[in-house]
Amino acid sequence: MPVTRIPVAMKKIIIIQIIACLLILLFVYAGMSKLLDHRVFSLQLTQSPLIGRWAAVIAWVLPAGELLLVVSLVLPATRLLGLYLSLALLLLFTIYLLYMLGFSVHLPCSCGGVIRYMSWKQHVGFNCVFILLAAMGIRLHRGIKNS
Repeated sequence: MPVTRIPVAMKKIIIIQIIACLLILLFVYAGMSKLLDHRVFSLQLTQSPLIGRWAAVIAWVLPAGELLLVVSLVLPATRLLGLYLSLALLLLFTIYLLYMLGFSVHLPCSCGGVIRYMSWKQHVGFNCVFILLAAMGIRLHRGIKNS
């Protein structure tokens, strides 16, 4: 039986879809855990010295934005936009984490579910993995469009 080779473009599409699925899982999990335990999430945000004064707004906008981001990753027509938005949100949150690690004595954790058991440094590493995945997805996606 002859071995069928998968074209390079198809391999890239499969990798992009895997990356999008991982980001979808991350943002569905993050958004839903914030909404399901909204009172605690909102309260923890108020304890942040950097964003505490905007906690009431962020407590609704962030999970809603994460779930809208999921929609952009699901739809092929908006997947590249979703990858860029994922990268931006992950970078922004990682910068926030690094700022808090460097300049804050009190480190309130507003993460939900299993992620709340990570240390802040572990969370930075976790985010860096997803930042690299999003960047790789963007590069592969752009490579397909340019070929």
